[in-house]
Amino acid sequence: MNPLAVIVPAVNTLGDLLGCLAALSRERARTPLDVLVVNRLGEAAGAAIRTDAPWVRILPVPESTTIPQMRALAFRETKCEAVAVIEDHVIVPAGWAARGLAGLRSHAVVGGAVENAATETLLDWAAFLCEYSHCLPPLPEGEAEWLTGNNIVYRRAVVEKHLGLLDAGKWENALHDALRSEGIALWCDPGLIVGHKKHYTFWEYFSQRYLYSRSYAGARAADASAAKKLAMGAAAFALPPLLFARTVQRILAKGQHTEKLWPSLPLISLFVLAWGFGEVVGYWFGAGDSLARVK
Repeated sequence: MNPLAVIVPAVNTLGDLLGCLAALSRERARTPLDVLVVNRLGEAAGAAIRTDAPWVRILPVPESTTIPQMRALAFRETKCEAVAVIEDHVIVPAGWAARGLAGLRSHAVVGGAVENAATETLLDWAAFLCEYSHCLPPLPEGEAEWLTGNNIVYRRAVVEKHLGLLDAGKWENALHDALRSEGIALWCDPGLIVGHKKHYTFWEYFSQRYLYSRSYAGARAADASAAKKLAMGAAAFALPPLLFARTVQRILAKGQHTEKLWPSLPLISLFVLAWGFGEVVGYWFGAGDSLARVK
């Protein structure tokens, strides 16, 4: 049996996915991998995957399947005791699998940092800095309150009883909260780093920020009273300036990519507006179909 399963939900473009699989192909020459691509891109993408990466296991799903549900399906399909979760635009470097497995010898959940690998345009930099300022290396080593969901390795046994959360469309923050409530530590390994290689159009990223935040807020307030939903939505109007300030502060504190930060600020300001508006709508009107449209 391969020592490590790698779950890759395929929701973006075939080009993104094939780049991700090329990196995993290089990595599996060093460490045997059970790579499971959960494919909601359709049969044409499945055929291309079979041609370019015949070693991949393809799990086809309907287009309406959410990313958390895709992850849950793959968890159930693999028999590996160690399971990594990435995204279809993540590029793993040499030694990534071995490092993740080494971390699991001492910890049940190990995650790391995310660096930008899409460096050609200012738009790509702005999108990356908006979303991943808190994931930039270097990260502090040790027990963490959060870990990113696209560069993380689990002992399968600790996740299996919580797969219902993913089935219900909950993101990794809900899973991690459940694990921490059981006394299971989330361990940050600052040397476990992946590249984020996703090219965006303005509207694509703007709309994705809205959809993700609406899905998050809708799930968070699903069981709240009407009065609490109203209050949560009203409070979310304060999010854009807060998110903007946090993003700038984090990047300046890291001392990295500041030359990309300053020209990105007008775009980041628009992206955090979409982020905040999505939470307002999610709290007041629910998630709608936003979760199924998140990429």
